[in-house]
Amino acid sequence: MSKKIIFMGTPLFAVPVLKSLYQKGFTISVVYTQPPQKSHRGQKINKSPIQVISEESNIYFRCPENLNKNNEEYEFIKNLNADLAIVVAYGKIIPKEYLNLTKKGFINIHGSLLPKWRGAAPIQRSIMNLDNETGISIMKMNEKLDSGPVSNTYKIKLNQNFNAREISEKLALLAADKILDNVNDILKDNAKFVKQDESKASYAKKIDKMEGRINWNDKASNILGKINGLFPNPGAFFNFDGERYKILKAVIGNGSGKAGIVLSDQLEIACSNNQSIKIVQIQREGKNAQNVDEFMRGSTIKKGSLILNA
Repeated sequence: MSKKIIFMGTPLFAVPVLKSLYQKGFTISVVYTQPPQKSHRGQKINKSPIQVISEESNIYFRCPENLNKNNEEYEFIKNLNADLAIVVAYGKIIPKEYLNLTKKGFINIHGSLLPKWRGAAPIQRSIMNLDNETGISIMKMNEKLDSGPVSNTYKIKLNQNFNAREISEKLALLAADKILDNVNDILKDNAKFVKQDESKASYAKKIDKMEGRINWNDKASNILGKINGLFPNPGAFFNFDGERYKILKAVIGNGSGKAGIVLSDQLEIACSNNQSIKIVQIQREGKNAQNVDEFMRGSTIKKGSLILNA
């Protein structure tokens, strides 16, 4: 008799895991994902990537606004008598009373090396913190945030060439590969879960878009970490003549000067420690992204311009 699995996820990060489970023949009894969201103008309804793949694969899905005090969803999951629930960036709180509704509990695939970077934005925080490595953790959920016992962690190296989108894609593919053996072990009671070391816990709080504001008095490595960690959204930015500019891609240069001064017609900007940020791709507010050569041909930002900290 095949084992029944509940899958909960919402963004693109969760798609490879769902695909992997489905393609390997696991029985996905139901998928939970966040409800479709209206665009900012209310003209378009945006389905989550998990809803889209569920529809394409004819997997039954549900999109409740929340699970808390939702007797209908509680009874539905209870009556499934499922073997395991797998959660990947669902984005909704799962009440503690749900966690015992499957035979093997609820498993979460988290985008960090727990107990480091518990919380909403582990990938962004690891890049902004200039960590040398990150990874995924496969954890049994309890009532506290990302604090349950961990069965396995899998690492990848980080460097200043990777942005958050690229790392998210790498970790999603890693999770899709590793979840298969882990699910089999869990279902056969062969998985060993180890309590997290609370003394090493840190928290990746939700990103505030104003964290993207660049301080040119900062070190170049920290500025680049912000640019990469906040790509593509909300993005790292500076203001010039009342307009906002988002830096999409940059590298560290060796130019020096007063912090915030534009050192060249290639939009190299001085920061601290006798280093600079050489912008490769930029986006003026309300405009399309541009490579720096194209941008500078029509820009009022020139060599010698001073970009103040906003």
